[in-house]
Amino acid sequence: MHNFSDQCLDLARALLGNNLKHINEDGTITSSSGEKSRIDEPGHAALAIGEFFRATGDVELGGFDLFDLSARCITHQAFAEEASDNGMAYAALGLLSFGASKERNSVWERLLDPTREKLDECLLTRTERRDHYQAFNVAKSVARYSFGLTKKDDTGKVIDRYVDHLQNHSSSGFFNDDESGQSGVFDIYGLLSFVFIRQALQLHANVHLKDRKLPKLRTFAEKYLRMLPDMTRQDGLGWNYGRSVGAYGQLHCISMILQAMRDQWVAPEKMPLYLDALRRLFQYFFVTYLDQENGDLIIRDSERNTVDNHTTRIANFDAARYLCQWARLARVIGGSLAVPPTKRSKTAGRFVIFDKSHKKEHGLFLFRDENIGLQYQLPLISPTATITCDNLAFPHCPGIFDWPTNRYLPVMLPELTFGDDVVIPSYYGKNCVTGIGMKKSFYLRFEQPDLVKTDGSFAYGLGSCSVQWNFGDGKITSEFVFKVKNQISMDKMRLALVIGSPHEIQRLGTTLRQGTEGLRANVENDDFQAKWGSFETVTEDQNFRGYAGNIHYIQYLVRDHPLIMRPGQQYKLVMSYHPDVAFADE
Repeated sequence: MHNFSDQCLDLARALLGNNLKHINEDGTITSSSGEKSRIDEPGHAALAIGEFFRATGDVELGGFDLFDLSARCITHQAFAEEASDNGMAYAALGLLSFGASKERNSVWERLLDPTREKLDECLLTRTERRDHYQAFNVAKSVARYSFGLTKKDDTGKVIDRYVDHLQNHSSSGFFNDDESGQSGVFDIYGLLSFVFIRQALQLHANVHLKDRKLPKLRTFAEKYLRMLPDMTRQDGLGWNYGRSVGAYGQLHCISMILQAMRDQWVAPEKMPLYLDALRRLFQYFFVTYLDQENGDLIIRDSERNTVDNHTTRIANFDAARYLCQWARLARVIGGSLAVPPTKRSKTAGRFVIFDKSHKKEHGLFLFRDENIGLQYQLPLISPTATITCDNLAFPHCPGIFDWPTNRYLPVMLPELTFGDDVVIPSYYGKNCVTGIGMKKSFYLRFEQPDLVKTDGSFAYGLGSCSVQWNFGDGKITSEFVFKVKNQISMDKMRLALVIGSPHEIQRLGTTLRQGTEGLRANVENDDFQAKWGSFETVTEDQNFRGYAGNIHYIQYLVRDHPLIMRPGQQYKLVMSYHPDVAFADE
């Protein structure tokens, strides 16, 4: 792992070397062209610099004084006009990275007394949040005690509140990143919160607290850890459903695996499996998102996009921070990445239950067919406040089944319009069942006793739907059966197919794409009597870009005139797909 460690440090130097110049005298960060700065950018920069110092011991980089830059960023973050738990937590850990004692912390010595007083005030202030921002409260508590700003260490209580929320809003122990706690947003921010809390505990001056709390956190973090080998595609693509994936879908997964290896959470017999996943995740990240010529992380360009709250500066500082962490962890872990993976079944499918109650169920169906390199992630989770394709219940597989970032389209799902109510068979399920069907195919079946609107709320009294997805032998079949409770007029039905491709330049040669035959989509049964529309070309439309590559065409299956739906009658739509799977360099 020493070669891997050296490679990570070289990349971190390149990323920081290209981005430190954007830190201004007052600690603000100059934004990238066409983007707006975020209030928490100085905090992210401070932690990246602190992690680089921990990994190398260097006090200068590219002629910049790292102590001075960190002090500037931390000062600006402390006096920011708008309070930011995110930015303050990152800045606090960045300060801790230079030493867990004020007396031996060179950056603390450079802070003026008003800044120190303001830091004490900011670290004491905590907001009662129910989403992943709870992890930032943990970091602030760690920093406040470690710097001696309080004699009472309440970090343990903050972690207990985090775990209590987790248990109260998920029957299976996964993190529900919904502020209200009533919905079921089980996305990558759950993984992020564990990675961030673990990092904060590593910097805590009270080493005994880490020993006491890690076993409790391990109980839940391991649930995510066990998912990662099944989520990692053969070309190395990792977590790819929900918000904020793309480069971060690789970063968080790699960090979780390395932290788990360092803490010896991975059993010896499982090490080859996780080392193989780690190697593939890193290679995909390195080739797909890093511009090796210029030493920058590219998350947004003419072919690719990401969520609005991820700026290029934040992504570059976060990547540099993670690379420094990986370098340190890899040296502690030792061994070699050149370990052949363990042999396992070439095809597998399983449903990970996130939450199960008498009202609804949430989960994730994972299917892989290593014979052709395919891997699908089909989420059954609630939408966020911004409705996009990210959380929709279709098989997410960039290059084969694509979707646009920051946009909503009924991808591979029938969307029915009844007046002001627009429903889609996604977000929630009941009686979720998975198993092996005919010809060793895997299936996921669930019901929706009440139809669900596109914003995630229930359309009570309207009707119901049952859904079944079948996967096997390179083919996918989806079956949707609708029923209504009273006679009603359906105004419109539509289903969208999205045709995209990997990035033209930043891509692996083994990255999946559609071959010349495309999706080979076929309507097997259609009681809605819909018709295919013409292909809409969106190659040049900047509103239609994916996390990994560009979107080129959209085609709709549409019924655009009313249909009188009657109770006691089934309305079925069955679609089949047999995608022509090819590789980027073929």
